Amino acid sequence: MSTLEEKLGYTFQDVTLLDNALTHSSRANESRGKLPSNERLEFLGDSILGMVVADHLYRNHPDLPEGDLTRTRAALVCEDSLVEVAQELGLGEYLRLGKGENSGGGRERPSIQADAVEAVLAAIYLDGGIGSARKFIQKFILRREIASLAKPRDHKTALQELVQRESGQVLQYRLVGEEGPDHNKRFFVEVTLNGRSIGSGSGHSKKEAEQMAADAGIKTLSP
Repeated sequence: MSTLEEKLGYTFQDVTLLDNALTHSSRANESRGKLPSNERLEFLGDSILGMVVADHLYRNHPDLPEGDLTRTRAALVCEDSLVEVAQELGLGEYLRLGKGENSGGGRERPSIQADAVEAVLAAIYLDGGIGSARKFIQKFILRREIASLAKPRDHKTALQELVQRESGQVLQYRLVGEEGPDHNKRFFVEVTLNGRSIGSGSGHSKKEAEQMAADAGIKTLSP
């Protein structure tokens, strides 16, 4: 475990916490109650990760609207992001899996790797406090922040994916007006779902106005 601790940049006072974080439920079930699984740690780690990332984004990006903060946080804490961390740490080789899960390729399974990262984070938190957990998140998660912020916002695609959850949905964009001289024209677009207006937006191009209308539509349809 000392090699993994070196990769983590953290030395455990109670190494049993790290053992627990690496113990998958398949291994715990085989032990007949002798070993706890990492599921409870995963639950805790998920909450800690979300809180620390949200706090960081809120404090460091006062100009970002709520929608962009939400999108960036989601990109940073998603399964793909956590799997990248697991692969960087080589976490798969340290996992304690049941025989069936191990022979079935569990060490490379994305969900298992992502869950293990959250569990390890929780173990660090319980062992060293929120400061140590925050350092881990800074080192392995938040350095991906710039790439997440740089991803273009495609509200039209997001809205399309949202409405496609139900079949037979008809989404349409309609130019409802424009104003200003040719060199500084502003366009106004309305988006409708099955003929009902769900949002409107404006921009210096039709595409920009459609994106703004789609963003408004997402807010209308989101719970």
